[in-house]
Amino acid sequence: MEEYLRERERLIAEDRSRRVDASAFGSAGDEERKADEIVRRIRTEENEIVWGPDAPPIPGSMHVFPGMEFLTARETIVKTKLFQVVSKMPKGALLHSHLDATVNARVLLRIALKHRSIHVRSSVLLTEDTLPAALPEFSPLPKVEWTELASLTNSVYEPGQWVPLAKARETFDPSLGGPEGFDEWVVRALTINPSEAYVTHNTTAKIWAKFGTTFAVARGLTRYFPIFAEYVREFFLASIEDGISYIETRIPFWYKYMIGEDGKENVPHRECLLVYDRVINELKQELAAQGRGDEFVGSKIIYSGLKKDLTCEDLDWFLEDCIALKQEFPHLICGFDLVGHEDPLPPIVNFVEPFQRFVARQKELGIDIPFIFHAGETLGDGTAADMNLYDAILLGTKRIGHGFSLAKHPKIMDICREKGIAIEMCPISNEILRLTGSMPMHPLPILLNHGVPITLNSDDPSAFGNMGLSFDFFQVLITSEVTGLLTAKAIARDSLQYACLSEQEQGEALALFDKRWATFIQWINHTFGSEFSQ
Repeated sequence: MEEYLRERERLIAEDRSRRVDASAFGSAGDEERKADEIVRRIRTEENEIVWGPDAPPIPGSMHVFPGMEFLTARETIVKTKLFQVVSKMPKGALLHSHLDATVNARVLLRIALKHRSIHVRSSVLLTEDTLPAALPEFSPLPKVEWTELASLTNSVYEPGQWVPLAKARETFDPSLGGPEGFDEWVVRALTINPSEAYVTHNTTAKIWAKFGTTFAVARGLTRYFPIFAEYVREFFLASIEDGISYIETRIPFWYKYMIGEDGKENVPHRECLLVYDRVINELKQELAAQGRGDEFVGSKIIYSGLKKDLTCEDLDWFLEDCIALKQEFPHLICGFDLVGHEDPLPPIVNFVEPFQRFVARQKELGIDIPFIFHAGETLGDGTAADMNLYDAILLGTKRIGHGFSLAKHPKIMDICREKGIAIEMCPISNEILRLTGSMPMHPLPILLNHGVPITLNSDDPSAFGNMGLSFDFFQVLITSEVTGLLTAKAIARDSLQYACLSEQEQGEALALFDKRWATFIQWINHTFGSEFSQ
């Protein structure tokens, strides 16, 4: 029996030797190992008292288990000790987010209410019966089109009429909840709720339809240039508060102009980058003055086009625009991507020729804009969306966005491991958009065990409610007995390793991360050591 157990241990060790956290375990000091063990004990205890079969029921849930549906479990998650730990953790980089879905819906509404030009309308008369399905439409109007209409909900309102946003909120019918009811109506339109994700829209096609409406509603606000600086600042502040020190976000540049203060589409992309750059620098200065300069390394931008209705001629324009912005803002533009629901939209292979011309143009100009493609965000096996993984690799992608179907492709996994192509995994996004029923079914552990580098990301947190990265790290930690605190460290640290940072930038970012991690380890051992140490 002793020989069998030795052989068993050898096989387990060999099987886990490829894991991306193998070196983290090998190099961990005593204090880190102690903290890792404490976190594992917290998880074991809470798996029984919070998520076990005898745990108190969670309202609205049919089943309670570790890694259960996020939207149902969220209010329980935030009360756990494990979430308390994860919330304090340095997260490294957020490498996959879409800027127009990164600010909490209530915060976005609060910002919008400051601007008199923003109006709102409804396509139907708002009643108790119509309100749940009705969607608000927002628009910043030219001053000559501002209205003096008093209410969205009074007896004289005609569907389609614009009402000043602040007035619409102030006069919202008390029978519909008054101003607070207005807020709830807007927030519902900008987010996905548990009933939608798990009952009424429980297929990828249905939930993507709902998901699309959240962007359609937000568009009239997020495209308004006068709110851009405050919007970006709120995104950064919320990220920093959650322990994120560096960000690469995808900005939707398929609109050639933002809406200016005059209510017209006339603000070019370069003006957005000027503001983005200014906000970064101002925030760095503020944090340094507060003695918090190690909390924010900075941010860069992945230029994003939209696949929907895209022609090769359209793509050529966006690629040239991306090059022009890179030449003017070499420190900001760090990559190019095409976004949108992969299953129904054109595959990457349709655009190979423009992409090849893009690469050739960069060589001529002596610049570098890597592709960072969405690929494999699908349940398909051999479908066009699944096959995007091959084209992403052949076109030299630096990272892969989502890569949900990658576990079906052993050769592509080998290439990603050998070439250091990290996968921007978005576990909560994948679950809410119905690629997986819950976290225990997610393919992330498969990639971890095969040594494929991964990063954790929130994707579209304003729609999903997973602001920052704490929730995504929690869901990954809670569903694996192998994964622990040192795994989380490896993933967080790797996010900086695989970011679009220069050698000097990366060295500085990693040094700051290691310093903050050491402080975090001390906090765990001090806070929980007496309760969870042997």
